[in-house]
Amino acid sequence: MSSRVLSIGSILPEFKKQAVVSTEKGKEFIDLTHDYASAKDQWTVLFWWPKDFTFVCPTEIAEFNKKHSEFTDRDAVLIGASTDSEFVHLAWRKDHADLRELKFPMLADTSKSLAEALGILTDDEKVAYRATFIIDPQGIIRWVSVNDLNVGRNVQEVIRVLDALQTDELCPCNWKKGEETLTTQLHLN
Repeated sequence: MSSRVLSIGSILPEFKKQAVVSTEKGKEFIDLTHDYASAKDQWTVLFWWPKDFTFVCPTEIAEFNKKHSEFTDRDAVLIGASTDSEFVHLAWRKDHADLRELKFPMLADTSKSLAEALGILTDDEKVAYRATFIIDPQGIIRWVSVNDLNVGRNVQEVIRVLDALQTDELCPCNWKKGEETLTTQLHLN
């Protein structure tokens, strides 16, 4: 990567992009902005994939969709994104059975300006790496994970990290929601 990936403590860059939210005629698109979730005092999970109409990408997108209620239960909004256009997103949703009923927007970063600002474009093709950002309600990036193009991510790990961040406490390795945090243990000593 030629640019630096935005990391912990950075503010999510401002943006206004088209996103696909439905396959229903006349209701397909919305304008989506950087404060889509923070305006509702919610967390954002922004995840990127390299290209529509590929093989690994729909497995991840479908898994995020299956876990959608787990994110909403945690006051988190999911946004999926790639550098493909909103029209390609719509065609892919209509074409792929696992993507037809998505419960979150598919952001179209056709100018590649947001992916570039986040530092997640490949040097050669200028497509996004498999990057995941967890952003708090104030718009501050609290977690970043970037996978190479051929390796899918673990959606359950994204949920685990979101849970840990939302405790605002010290969470040990492999900690899961409901388990004792280190902060609790330190207070008991």
